[in-house]
Parts: sequence; structure tokens; C-alpha cells
Amino acid sequence: MSAPPSSWKGGPLPPGSTIGILGGGQLGRMLAQAASKLGFDAVVLERDADSPAGRVAVRCLVGAYDDPAALAALAEASAIVTYEFENVPAATVDHLIGLGAEVAPGPRALAVAQDRVEEKTFLNAHGAPTVAFAAAATSDEAVDAATRIGTPCLMKTRREGYDGKGQRWVEHPADAAAAFTALGGVPVIVEAACDFTRELSVIAARGRDGATAVYPLAENHHEHGVLRRSIAPARVTPALADQAERIAARILSGLDYVGVIGVELFELADGRLLVNEIAPRVHNSGHWTQDGCEVDQFEQHIRAVAGWPLGPTRAIAQVEMLNLLGEEADAWLKYAAEPETRIHLYGKREAKPGRKMGHINRVKPL
Repeated sequence: MSAPPSSWKGGPLPPGSTIGILGGGQLGRMLAQAASKLGFDAVVLERDADSPAGRVAVRCLVGAYDDPAALAALAEASAIVTYEFENVPAATVDHLIGLGAEVAPGPRALAVAQDRVEEKTFLNAHGAPTVAFAAAATSDEAVDAATRIGTPCLMKTRREGYDGKGQRWVEHPADAAAAFTALGGVPVIVEAACDFTRELSVIAARGRDGATAVYPLAENHHEHGVLRRSIAPARVTPALADQAERIAARILSGLDYVGVIGVELFELADGRLLVNEIAPRVHNSGHWTQDGCEVDQFEQHIRAVAGWPLGPTRAIAQVEMLNLLGEEADAWLKYAAEPETRIHLYGKREAKPGRKMGHINRVKPL
């Protein structure tokens, strides 16, 4: 089959077409593998010539995300472009669209997810409640925000930051100026502390036709700001599951979203859910779907952006997903000997402390 040109605007995208992926990390790798499973070719744009995604794609374009020549090559090669992480420069997406490329999810989702103040403002406006928050651009404003929100509170940079980076707890309003300086003196968001009972997440998808599909919730456990393990399907009441599904649907609709999204949630003692943040991409807490669902989140994302019907999301197994950090991935032989364990390694060359090198899914019958 011949691939349609990069000017393709319709769907469903036929097998044999090429899907472009911005980013060469583990999420890009698993997206490329899912694309291959459905008969697509994947071309990856990444600064590292030896990236995890680049080694499984049919082609790797080496260049910065703002390299006009590399972006032109990606647009020319791809029927549609997607991305593996939300910190892709907005100008990159605008440039690709200007070249006539289709990009999904669209620029609106990136703009909202890249700025924590914009994100929480959007969420509250679309019926997805969050903790109280305030913006600050100076140290004086940071002190004022901490005073109004109340302490303890959490100060985060408005942009970038992940896995616990780019944030500081403020125990007293007088500490806010020092926290602002420690975060680089850049614009921040000050968030009220949340007395939650547990952290949950929901992975959801929306197709080009507006159809949606929602996976069962996962219960997540973090260590030092990094997701350590997810247990799914989480034990939740039908009412709580319905609440999460309604929140996800409002977000997807409000963004006119196409693709898979991760929505991180706080469950409160009274049964209400608050949204912590959204990730406009496949999500670490959705890795359990690779061995616990009929169609995993990576295939679902490819289906959605390619205009295919969304796949079923029901769980077929109970899964504990465990991230392998640093040298923990060296125990691959031990995990391979465990009948209930499925290994997913990312092909990263160097194991650094705290670096996500892979994950395992321990599978049990429902």
C-alpha cells in the first residue's frame, strides 16, 4: 500500500502510511511498536541518534525540535504527527501545521498542559475541579499567593518540571520568597495542600469522530516524586468510576482532543475527585494496559490519531505495574523467571540512578 501524502486530512489512515513521532524516549518507542503492529511505519524526530524510539522506527530524523530542516523532513514523510511528551515547543507544532502537517493531539492541548495556571483554569472552567491555586511572577507575589492560599502549600514552576522536579513545599508565607528564588525566579503556581486518601489516574481516548473510550482507574504510588507502581483496575465504587469518566469526558471534549490522555486524580475522604494534572499523551500509569487490557493505551493512541475505531478498554487481568529505575533493570533474568511477570525494557544505554529503564507488569486473574 502506498502512504498518503502529508496533506492528508481525512481518515481512516490506511496501513502502509507513515506516522511521525516527536520524541525518541520510551513512550515514543512503545508508540512506534504499536504503530508497526497495525501496519504503519513510524518516523521519529529526536536529537539523539541512538534513542530508544529511533532504534525501533523505520527512520530516525536527528535534529532539534526547532530545526526547520528536520521539521520539514518530518512533515514531508508523515501522514500525521504525534508526540510522546507535553514539553514539545508550541512553536514546533505551529511550524508543522504551517507546513501542512496534521498534528494530534492538537496545539490547544499542548498550550493548556504546558502552563500549570492555564491548565487549572481550563479544568475548573470545564467542570473538572482542582485544589485552590494562585499565580505569582515575583517573590512578593509568591508571598502574597502563599498567604491567600494558606500554608503548607506547594509552589511549582508554571512551565516544565516533571517527576517531582520544579516544585517546593512552603511551610510558612515567609518562606515563599526563598522558595521562589530556589525555583529560579520564574513564574510559578501556588497550590493548596490536598488531604487526599489516595492517588488515582484514568487513561482515556477520543477519536477523530468524537467517540471516547475510558480505561479502568489505576491506583498509583509515588516515591520521591516519581511513580513507583500502579495497581489496576483499582478497587473503586461504580459511583467513583463514573465520576472519573465524566471528568475525563469533559476534558476531552473541552480540548477537542484526539488521542490518549492521562488524567491524574486525588480521591478525597468524602468520595470527591480532584484533578491534579493532565498529560496530553500516553501515560506511565497506563502501562498496565499492555498486559491487562485487550487493546493497550499505545495501540489506542495510534488508532485515535489515525482515525480508526477505538478499541475495547475492559480489563482482562489484574496488574501491578512496577517502574524499573536505574540498575533495577539489571535483574531482568530474575523477572524473566517469574511466570506472572511481563517485562518491558526501553533499550536505554546507560542506567542512571532514578532513570526509568523499563517496567514490569505482574499479572493475576481478575
